[in-house]
Amino acid sequence: MNVLGIETSCDETGVALYGSVQGLLAHQVHSQIEVHAGFGGVVPELASRDHISKTLPLTEAVLKEAGLNRRELDGVAYTAGPGLAGALMAGAAIARSLAWSLGIPAVAVHHMEGHLLAPLLEREAPAFPFTALLVSGGHTQLVAVEGVGRYRLLGESLDDAAGEAFDKTAKLLGLPYPGGPELARLATQGDPHRFHFPRPMIDRPGLDFSFSGLKTFALNCLAAFSEEERTPQLKADIARAFEEAVADTLAIKCRRALQETGSRTLVLAGGVSANQRLRHRIDREMEKLGGRAWYARPEFCTDNGAMIAYAGYLRLMAGEQTAPGFTVRPRWPMEELGAAGV
Repeated sequence: MNVLGIETSCDETGVALYGSVQGLLAHQVHSQIEVHAGFGGVVPELASRDHISKTLPLTEAVLKEAGLNRRELDGVAYTAGPGLAGALMAGAAIARSLAWSLGIPAVAVHHMEGHLLAPLLEREAPAFPFTALLVSGGHTQLVAVEGVGRYRLLGESLDDAAGEAFDKTAKLLGLPYPGGPELARLATQGDPHRFHFPRPMIDRPGLDFSFSGLKTFALNCLAAFSEEERTPQLKADIARAFEEAVADTLAIKCRRALQETGSRTLVLAGGVSANQRLRHRIDREMEKLGGRAWYARPEFCTDNGAMIAYAGYLRLMAGEQTAPGFTVRPRWPMEELGAAGV
């Protein structure tokens, strides 16, 4: 079975092809950074238009890279939510139209399920069951995973997700869009001993998160200095303290989640899981617990078509397909997903 995956939930157009025999056959991603950079964030209307213009050319490029033609496709998977409504509609309309024209099934994929399953694309991959930390721009969640679609939410962010806090803190530091990766780069130059940020909600039971206070702490820290004192080094020191606080908080909550589930296998997925300081901190924690953390390669941590193609492949193989139509769900709790094939 050859499954085409289309991802258009936000500001990256991803297309990939996954085959049941060879695995991932080809994938390409078009980033919209240049489109949105001048606005300091994603403009939904511009994102939708860019997806419309880029999805089909990327699809042809992926088919050419894989050495296949459209008639050799057996299914199409597309992101149906959560995400920006217009962006989701762009990908869904193209995917559904392509599937209809070829007479093959299409399946709607949950964006976060795609992220969750992305580490399984690697040659060496974790086996079910495991505990997962989903940490992306709009989501921070701990999930007990029994199988595809068999998810139990353990905890989530009560306000800003970790990725949102990264982006907002980067913006107050005057860093360009996209802010999260820029802050991480700046933090490598920071003094780890100059500032100490709080680790939110680690002094209370439970597995929920809160990161909006860290953003405010960073703002107050910066405000304590005059404009003349706000040197690049000062901003690097603040970035370092912020990043370490986020990494520590996530690692502490992961340890609690593993203790609650009795698991020693932790999967990290989503854009923030590419952060090297977080990976180092998580690996140290797992070493203490006698377990192991699993990650997707960096290019599959951010939004991409490969994760959608793979998630769609698993559900199509289980006999699922989505009824005709262009319904998308900008808000879609992952716990509403059913088990594959059920």
